[in-house]
Amino acid sequence: MRKFILLLVIPFVMYACNTTNKTEENQDEPASMLESSNEEKGVYFVSPSDGDTVNNPVKVVFGVSGMEIEPAGTVNEGKGHHHIVIDGGYIDKGVVVPADSMNIHYGKGQTETEITLSPGKHTLTMQFADGFHQSYGKEWSKTIELNVEK
Repeated sequence: MRKFILLLVIPFVMYACNTTNKTEENQDEPASMLESSNEEKGVYFVSPSDGDTVNNPVKVVFGVSGMEIEPAGTVNEGKGHHHIVIDGGYIDKGVVVPADSMNIHYGKGQTETEITLSPGKHTLTMQFADGFHQSYGKEWSKTIELNVEK
């Protein structure tokens, strides 16, 4: 009789444990992992905001949702790093982001920087690119306008 009861109880206990484990796995995930599925994919400026009036040096904080930041050097799917294009637009998908005073690379995986801009209106375009600096295109760019006072 005991064997019969165990045969009935064991599958039920195993099912209950598996159900509990699945729920516990979801609860162990960081809140950011659970929320990130609801966020729109792309890059964004944490700061400054579009239309802000700022002074030098301008602190820029980068954000990205849907990709992972890693240093340049290798190409890994779903990973890359930030670039800023000063007074220019996005870089077409697959085109290497130029490296000059107006196209700044953050190939070490930086998520913030300080830049100096001349007084007046400027645009900053954040461009996400792969480990070989090949742009992910318009979908992975964001442009804001700033007014620099001094």
